[in-house]
Amino acid sequence: MQDASREQQQQQQQQEARQAMDKMSSILNTGLDRETLSVCVSLCESGVNPEALAVTLSSRNFDERVPPRE
Repeated sequence: MQDASREQQQQQQQQEARQAMDKMSSILNTGLDRETLSVCVSLCESGVNPEALAVTLSSRNFDERVPPRE
């Protein structure tokens, strides 16, 4: 019974952490939706370099904002 309670508590904490990250993302105007933010966090937790990920995302966002040359 304690295992179920502990698992429920962990799920609650994970949900609260995701909500906090989403709120911070909005405040910082990152332009990341919840799914993308979740993927980024998972990548970082898996060992991806956060700075390299940030550079990749920044260049992707820049490419989307700049119209193609004709």
